[in-house]
This record gives sequence, structure tokens and C-alpha cells, in this order.
Amino acid sequence: MEMVLWNTAITVILALIGWGWRIKDKELESQKEELQRLQILLNRTREEVAKEYVTKVEVHADINRVLDRLDRLDAKLDRLMERGNG
Repeated sequence: MEMVLWNTAITVILALIGWGWRIKDKELESQKEELQRLQILLNRTREEVAKEYVTKVEVHADINRVLDRLDRLDAKLDRLMERGNG
């Protein structure tokens, strides 16, 4: 009789452990799916941002072009003022 009680108790305990394990497994699986969904959205966002915004290299190149033009304009103005005063 005692052996039947032990077998029943162990069976109930193992069944509860298995049931809890199954619930946790389902939760982990849904979190994994959510993580994959978020990764896909993040990748799409990165692609969209890359289409709309310039890189640092492009900005620096454009700024350098503007500064070069301003330097040439400044040099021309200096020559003009020297001719006018001289």
C-alpha cells in the first residue's frame, strides 16, 4: 500500500513539473517569435533611415565643398578690396 502512495505522489509531482515546463516552453516560444518580429521591424527601420538620411561622410564632403567656395569668394573679395584701395 505504501508503495502505491509513493508512486502516486511521484507521478503527481512529475506531472506538475511537466505541466509547468510546458507552460514555460510556450512562453519562451512566444518570446522568441516576438524577438524575431522585432528584429525584422528593426531591419526595415534601418533600411528606411538609410534611404532618407545622409551619412557623416556625405555631410562632411558637402560642408567641405561649401567652405572651399566660401574661401574662394573671400579671396576674391580681398583682391577686389585691394584693387579699390590701391
